[in-house]
Amino acid sequence: MPGSQHGKIPRIVVGVDGSPSSREAIRWAVRQAALTGSSVDAVIAWQYPAPASGVGLVPIGVIDTADFEEIAAKALADAVSGAADPGSSVSVRQLVVEGNAAQALLSAAAGADLLVVGCRGHGGFAGALLGSVSQHCVHHAPCPVVVIRGDRHP
Repeated sequence: MPGSQHGKIPRIVVGVDGSPSSREAIRWAVRQAALTGSSVDAVIAWQYPAPASGVGLVPIGVIDTADFEEIAAKALADAVSGAADPGSSVSVRQLVVEGNAAQALLSAAAGADLLVVGCRGHGGFAGALLGSVSQHCVHHAPCPVVVIRGDRHP
């Protein structure tokens, strides 16, 4: 990996959102880190839903009772614990970020050697397209990007 030059430990950033493809992405990132002597930054982003009183929107009262950051942190911890072998020497740092997922990943990828994201495959024509976050990362990341497809056959 390019970052292994100049004595710097290579760093892999991986996006986590709790989906099957993101669980595969973190597993892949941890295995790659073990092979390359890299560290891993596992990133999950969260946002408050837009309050409104229309159909299909989140009622205002729900926002006050939910701790979205805590829910995101738990989802991230579960994904990390399921990805790393107990005896693994790979360092995995967990980052919970408030904000847009694509922007959070791009910011975290600054100075990284690799960005790994999952892509929810839907089969057929939709499956040929990347999701909005993974597509945005592929086009704007400051480093190489690996896109891991989830299980297309549940």
